[in-house]
Amino acid sequence: MHARTPWLRRLAYRLCGQWTTADDLVQECLVALYRHWRKASTAESVDAYVRAMLVHAYLAERKRSWTRRVRPVADVTAPPVTPLAGAEHRVDLLAALTKLSRGQRAVLVLRYWEDLDVAQTAAALGCSTGTVKSQTSYAIAALRRLLPNYVPGGVDTP
Repeated sequence: MHARTPWLRRLAYRLCGQWTTADDLVQECLVALYRHWRKASTAESVDAYVRAMLVHAYLAERKRSWTRRVRPVADVTAPPVTPLAGAEHRVDLLAALTKLSRGQRAVLVLRYWEDLDVAQTAAALGCSTGTVKSQTSYAIAALRRLLPNYVPGGVDTP
């Protein structure tokens, strides 16, 4: 658990965009994992099982009534960020991701940050591969509308 918690926390942050919410999702996921350990331990991949649990917790979070009323304040627990090449593009991309639907954001995070293929993403989300493909297409189109001047890799092409 200690070895995989940082990975889970980063995944949760990529899904929800707030460290405090990410910590809550990870805690909820670990509690559920403890309760369902017998089933999880027999899964082909415990990482894939836990990833699916985390994604389902993220997608279900907005359905809870208290999350509709309570909005978190500024995130004061975020770890220090080291400036990276192209960091300004990353900030724009993260801001644009928050404007996507939860399902589209989950598809993009799983496909491109977690580097899962279509079938693995479908398994994590509990949907068909066709849904993953269409949601990926819609999400990328939405990102292109939100970031019209974005150039992948930060290189301007004529």
